[in-house]
Amino acid sequence: MRLQLALNVSNLEEAIPFYQKMLGVTVNKREPGYANFVVDDPALKLVLFESGDSVNKLNHLGVEVFDDAEVAAAGERWRANGLEPDDPTEEVCCYAKQNKVQTFDPDGTMWEWYRVIEDVPAKIGTSARARDCC
Repeated sequence: MRLQLALNVSNLEEAIPFYQKMLGVTVNKREPGYANFVVDDPALKLVLFESGDSVNKLNHLGVEVFDDAEVAAAGERWRANGLEPDDPTEEVCCYAKQNKVQTFDPDGTMWEWYRVIEDVPAKIGTSARARDCC
């Protein structure tokens, strides 16, 4: 498993070289208005979204797992503890087909537990939930 941190940045072309130098890794995936980095140590996926939002730098947080059972277990754990997660679904989000479950903290920050199934050329799917992910 690895922690995902998704940030809004004002200029992706300036942010990419900064994070490459800071993290010591190259871009893992690059699309218009989007980039992600995979760091082995610490286990981190840093996602950057180019955004005009200069106030809300944090886009969302997540935990990437590598097995659908872990997605289902997170949803069950959240539900058992009253966190009211969405049901796990397969959808396109952030240029990838994913199986995920989502919930929101008391301040409205989205958390997701997800597994990437495959990369796809589209940023988001058509469901309302998919539009909220990115």
